[in-house]
Amino acid sequence: MIEDGRVAEVGTPLLDYCPLFMKHRGITEITSDVVNKNIHFRIADFGMCTPRRQLRMRDFLTFGTSELMAMAISEGILDSVVMVCDGAGTVVITDPSLVQGIGGRMSGIIQTTPYPEILDSVGRGRVLDPETGKIDQFNGVKLAKGLGFERIGVTLVSAEEAETIRRRFGDDIALFAVHTTGVTENEARRLLDTCDIITACASKWIRQMAPERSLLSVGNKIPVYAATELGKKILERRLSIIGANESIDSDDLPRPLV
Repeated sequence: MIEDGRVAEVGTPLLDYCPLFMKHRGITEITSDVVNKNIHFRIADFGMCTPRRQLRMRDFLTFGTSELMAMAISEGILDSVVMVCDGAGTVVITDPSLVQGIGGRMSGIIQTTPYPEILDSVGRGRVLDPETGKIDQFNGVKLAKGLGFERIGVTLVSAEEAETIRRRFGDDIALFAVHTTGVTENEARRLLDTCDIITACASKWIRQMAPERSLLSVGNKIPVYAATELGKKILERRLSIIGANESIDSDDLPRPLV
């Protein structure tokens, strides 16, 4: 928990090790103290969860969700994305650099306080609830539709939310399942049944089920799976742009898988 620009509370980490933290921050073991220091670093470096949040950046990961969504907008596959921004809540974004800056620097967020500086940078008319910073991806898609967008991508963590969006808005919405660590076997199956792109994170169930059910898999540390033709199209376009080959044969895995 971050309050007034400082770390107010740190829980007990589910994981002991993450290959991405090792690669980019040299972190060999995840502890509460390490999490505390990492969040302090993020606050100091780019103003995470503060009014001075830097909202634009270039690509950080090869197959990160924000990189895929930003590329999809640049390539005309999507015309907007619904995502969660600290300091604003659920937002509708059309600028690829904003998509990357918001999503590439932010891990899972379940609640946020709106800041006028962030609302103005994003555009208050594209924030679901500027008064409360509400996080609600279903109504975020409704907002995007009301703004006239049709080819919409949306990040989500809940199988139930994914199913609700799919039932209401059909197959034109690109569903990106993120932060899947800890999902149950049933939730993993439902996400694979419903979403276009699913990130493995440290989910044992996604990693077990997805290889046989996906149309395309990429990434060698944190696998990313396409479960539909639209998801496959997005991953294939990313592969062609960066000139990479699909690969998920790394043994550098998160520990433990949960």
